[in-house]
Amino acid sequence: MKGSAYASVSGTVFGLVATLQLIRAVLQVPVQIGTLQIPVWFSWVAAFVVGGLCVWGFRTARPARG
Repeated sequence: MKGSAYASVSGTVFGLVATLQLIRAVLQVPVQIGTLQIPVWFSWVAAFVVGGLCVWGFRTARPARG
């Protein structure tokens, strides 16, 4: 698999995860893992970080201009 294909797939996966985190944050969906309650504000942070990774993946996949 070429590096640009890997970056495109990574960007797509990160974009999907960012979208799901945004949906969870907007709809205020509660998440609990065992006895640990995950706060909704964490989804806003996660969406921002994973969204940045998505952009980075797609920018890396782009052919170099020059």
